[in-house]
This record gives sequence, structure tokens and C-alpha cells, in this order.
Amino acid sequence: MTAQHKNKVWIWIGSILGILILILLFGAMFLSARWKPLLTEEIKAGVYNGSHHLYQIDFKSINLNVITGSLALRDVTLTPNPLVFDSLKVARLAPTHTFELKLKKLQISRVGILTAYFKKKVAVSEIILQQPSINMIYNKVPKKADTIKNEKTLYDQVSKIFKSIHVKAIKIVDADFDYINKTGTKKVKNSIKHLDITVNDFLLDSLSGNDTTRFYYTKDISFQLAGYKSVTKNKMYSMKVDTITGSAKSKRITAKGFTLLPLYSELTFTRKYKVQKDRYNLAFDKIELNGVDFVALNADQTLHARSLKIGPANVEVFMSRESPPPPGFDKGQNYPNMTLKRLNLPTIIDTVKLRNVDVKYAEYNPASKKTGSVEFKGLTGTILNVTNDSTRLKQHNHALADLGSRLMGAGKLNVKIDFNLTDPNGAFSYSGNLGNFDLKNLNPLSKALGLVEIESGNVQHIDFRADGNLRSASGSMNMLYSNLKIKLLSDNIDGEGTKEKGFLSFLANTVLVKNENPQKGEAVRRATMTNNRINSASFFNLMWKTVFVGIKDIVGVSVVPEKNPVKQQKVIAKKIREQKRADRKAARKAKRENN
Repeated sequence: MTAQHKNKVWIWIGSILGILILILLFGAMFLSARWKPLLTEEIKAGVYNGSHHLYQIDFKSINLNVITGSLALRDVTLTPNPLVFDSLKVARLAPTHTFELKLKKLQISRVGILTAYFKKKVAVSEIILQQPSINMIYNKVPKKADTIKNEKTLYDQVSKIFKSIHVKAIKIVDADFDYINKTGTKKVKNSIKHLDITVNDFLLDSLSGNDTTRFYYTKDISFQLAGYKSVTKNKMYSMKVDTITGSAKSKRITAKGFTLLPLYSELTFTRKYKVQKDRYNLAFDKIELNGVDFVALNADQTLHARSLKIGPANVEVFMSRESPPPPGFDKGQNYPNMTLKRLNLPTIIDTVKLRNVDVKYAEYNPASKKTGSVEFKGLTGTILNVTNDSTRLKQHNHALADLGSRLMGAGKLNVKIDFNLTDPNGAFSYSGNLGNFDLKNLNPLSKALGLVEIESGNVQHIDFRADGNLRSASGSMNMLYSNLKIKLLSDNIDGEGTKEKGFLSFLANTVLVKNENPQKGEAVRRATMTNNRINSASFFNLMWKTVFVGIKDIVGVSVVPEKNPVKQQKVIAKKIREQKRADRKAARKAKRENN
């Protein structure tokens, strides 16, 4: 065969292929044009009939490519019919969640059109929803009674049209997501921006509904929220989360890089309020929920997790006694067991695990014009049976905490707390022990808040135990120590500065303070301790002040009366008001002189 003849053959073959391609293209265009109205009608009817007439879908245009098997819908809206929902609710067929959806484009890639048409099997490679706006609305619906005939499964509803539907991946990219709870007297709305959701391997056929490896017909549903930043509604904090991820397959939700940062310095922050207000500074490297029951979370809004891991983390709380407590407010309602009762979400967490959490509590004392602080370094431990679920509480109504830390970064402190989760008076008990400890480490706390400077003192061992409730705590303690010497300090209410009370310090060290326990030739002294909580005092304030009562008794200064905190607050408030009036008067005088 000559070269010229070969070229003619290739030209002939190329021409035939070109003609075939043109026929396919024009055929695809013709089919697309003919199928568009048919598909539009079928999609709308399918959504309407498949949802018991609950949902209506609408879109501006539809683009179909028969050759590539791709389909695109533009300006899509999906809306539920409230009247239909109410009728389904009466019939006990209503879903727990309804959805409202708006998006610019819905892209479906590589659909097996011929397979779907001839074999009644839908196979889709990928469905992508770009930047949708999604409202997910939770409705408390009555559960179906046993006498009511079982509702048709999802497969039963589509089996007359298709034998199976298989989608390899569904991706929701950069969604604005609002979760709306309409069960209470007030509608509660939680918003999330830039949310990504991936549904992996959705399969609907005669067997998939009973496949225990699938979650709502899928192999996995996962989500990710990255780079979330916001300012709180009161404009007092900035909040940031690096990532939040979750997966139904792994039964895990993980938050990394969560911070809550106050926008003002300590005293500036508290002085923006007319009453006492705690200021928080929080940084959590990692928070992880494991063994999450996503089915219960979705259907019943019940959070059940095998464990909650927290840490490493840093928690700082600051409070100023400059302002009066909120009128009528009792901090007793913020006890951990009382707070858990008020939580709207039914919760069961088998074990809370704390790992390397640094906790610092600081308080400004206007009497000394100084800030005192106490630190618990490397807090680690477990809390068992954290729950407010009524069924679980009937089986076990106590949460047990077993915690260890380094007091002021030095002494090894262990504390166990037993919370009664059903007692209306917030009953709890606690016990603990502290090993070798240099008492001078407590000066950052004692000098500013107790107006006592510890010159020397070594603890060999402390152990304590107490029972408490919303109003008081009482118990007993033992403290072995040596070489204790203190200085008593004056207050600084008049702005003169704290200074040593020389004679009283001498009197305390020589007459009252017992510098060791046991003293030579004597038995070990033990103490009983009782402390009543005022409304402005917190749970942890009651705990440590009760222990402090026991320490005072063993040391020998229990006969020295404490200043009444309420009366002291009134004196301080009066001094602050007088100082402000004097400052305003001086400012007016200076202004007149300048004019």
C-alpha cells in the first residue's frame, strides 16, 4: 500500500469519526433539550412525592450533559411546607429535623444515565453543593406508638422507580449553617459559618437499611469547621477555634485551638460592670469527645459519649471585690452539680479525662489594693458519670472526681469530690491530701487576700475531709508542719499602702501561733472545721475556706475573728464612692483654675 493510499484511509477514518462525534454531540444536545423539561418535572415530582409532600424543590435552570453524565441545577431552593409537617406530626410520621436550603449551584458528576434508564440503578460519582445556606430545624415530635403500622422505609418509597441508588461522595462546601431549636417557648438559633460536610458512600438498596456498618445508609458522615473567629455578643471577648472535626464512623468530635480571650485588662474589664463579674481567659489545645452516639444526638438531641478528653489547657479566672455582688444572685446555682441540672441538652458522659490543665484563680482585694492568686499546675484526673439524664440518674446519681495537681506549682495535691446529682441542696463531699510544701509559696495569695505574710513554714502532710451543700461545709483535718512564722499586714483602704503590724505580729508568733504540729511532748493536733457560704461565694471558695478554717484551728489563730465579708464590702464600697467624689471635685477645681 502506497503512502498516498494510507493517507487517504486515515483521512477517511478520521472523517467518519468526526461525523460520529458530531452526531453524538448533536444527539446529546437534542436529548438534553428534550430531557430538560422531563427531568425538571421528574425531579420536582420526586422530591414532592418522596417526602410525603413535605418538601418542594425549585431551581432556575438545569444543565444536562448526556456524554459526561453531568447535571447542574442553578439557584436551587428547598423548602418544607409547614401545613404538611403539622399533618405528618398528627399522624406521627413527621421527621425530627426539617431543612431549608438555598444554593447557587448543585453539581452532579458522572451519572450513569443509561444504567439508570434501562437497569433502574442510579450510580453517581459525586454531588457537590457549593456555598449553600442551610437551616436545620429541630422539632420535638411524638414517637410512633407500637400499635401504629411501621412507616415505609426509604427504600420502599423508591423501589418502584429504582432498584438502587449509589452515590460515592456528597460534598457540602463552605456552608452557612443555622441550627434552630423550636421545642422551647423561645426559638433558639445557633449559627456556623464556613462549614464543610462530606458524606461517603451513600447506598440505598434492599440490604443497606440493615447494614450495621452504615450510618443512615452511608459509610461515614464527617464535618470540618476551620478558622472560626467571632466576638461575643457582649463585646467583651474574642473567641477562636482553629478546627472542629467530627465523624460518624469514628464516633468522634474534636476541637483544636479553642481560645476565649478578654478584650480588656483585668481591672478595666471588671470596672465596666456595676456588680462583680468573673473574667475568663481560656486556651484549650484540644477537646475531644469519643464514642458519641450520633443517632441519639440527631433523633432525640441527647448527647451520650464514652469519654470527654480535655487538655492540655490553660484556665484563668479573675474577680474583683471592688464592686458589690449582683443583687439577689446566689453563686450556689453555679455549683457543678447544679449547673449540670440546668443544662438543656440531656447529657451522659461516662468519663471526663483532664490532662495537664493549668488553673489560676486571681482576685483583686480593694482592702490591700493588690491582686492575690492561687495556681494549680498540671491538673490531671477523671470525673465519672457526668449526667443529667433522668434514666441514668435512677441507676446512679453520683459523679465522682479524682484529681491531682501541683499547688502553686510545688506541692502535690490530690482531691476527690463526690457530687450528688439529684439532691436539691447541691450535696457533695470531698477529701484530699497535700505532701511536702513550703508555705511561703502561698504568699501571692495570703498577702493580698488574707493580709498575712508567711515568713517561714514547712508542711510535711495535710489531709482533710468534709461534707457540704449550698449553704455550708463541715469536716475534719490534720496538718503536720514545722517552723511557722508570720507577719500580719494592715489594709490599704486609705491608700497608705500595706505595712507590717509589728506588735501584733510579735504577739501572734509568741502567744497565738503554734510553730509546729506536733509540738514536742504533745500529741498530734487535729481540727474540726465548719464554714458557712455567703451568696457571692463560689463552690471552690467554700471548699478552700473550709479547709482554711481547719488550718487556722491547728495553727492556733482560730480565736482571731474574721472580718464579716458583707460588712467589709460595704466599708470598701463607701471608701470607693468617697474617693470617686474627691477625684471629681479635684478635676472640677483643676478645670476652673485652667480657665
